[in-house]
Amino acid sequence: MKSESANLTAKVYDYLKNQILSGVYEKGSAITELGVAKELEVSRTPVREALRQLELGGLIKIVPNKGAIVEGISLDDIKNIYEIRSLIEGLAAVHAVENATDEEIETLREIVGLTEFYFNRGDNKKLRDMDGKFHQCLYEISHNRMLKHVLNDLHGYGVKYRVKSMQSSGRIEKTIVEHRDIMNAVLQRDPEKAEKLAIKHIEN
Repeated sequence: MKSESANLTAKVYDYLKNQILSGVYEKGSAITELGVAKELEVSRTPVREALRQLELGGLIKIVPNKGAIVEGISLDDIKNIYEIRSLIEGLAAVHAVENATDEEIETLREIVGLTEFYFNRGDNKKLRDMDGKFHQCLYEISHNRMLKHVLNDLHGYGVKYRVKSMQSSGRIEKTIVEHRDIMNAVLQRDPEKAEKLAIKHIEN
C-alpha cells in the first residue's frame, strides 16, 4: 500500500513538474491541491506530497493562505543549468567513447539518421523528439548511472527554452551537424574530440 502511494505521488510530481517546466503553469500562477486532485482524479494526499517535493526543488513556493505559487525557471537559472550541463555532458561523451559497445553506437547513428529524415519531411515535433532521444542515448551509452541521473534532470529543466532554441533560424540544421560530429567522435573512439564537441553543442 505504501509503495502504491509513493508511485501515485511520483506520478503527480512528474505531471506537475512537466506542466511547470513546459510553461503551462506560468511563474506567479497558483496551484491548488483540490484543483490538481480533481484534474488527475486522485486524493489530495499525493498532491500535497508532490507539492512539497516541488518546493524542495525550487519550482514552487508554498505561501500561507495562498497555496502553491509557481516559481518556475528564470533565464538566470537556464544560464546556470546550461553551464553545468555543458561540462557534465562533455564528461558523458568521454564515458560513451570509453564504454559504448559497437551496437550502442549504431543506435546513436540511427537516431542521427532519423533526425535528418524528419528534417527533410519538415516534421518539427519528431525533430524535437529525436533531439531528446540523441541526448538520452548518449547518457545511456556512457554507462555512468550518476551522470545519467543528473543529466536527465538538467535536460528536463530546459525543455521550454530548448523548444524555443530549436525554432530559431538555422538552429535545427546546426543541431543535426553537431549531433553527427559527436556521434563520429564516439565512433572514432576519440574522447578529447567527443568531449569538446559535446560541450560546444550545449553552449550553442
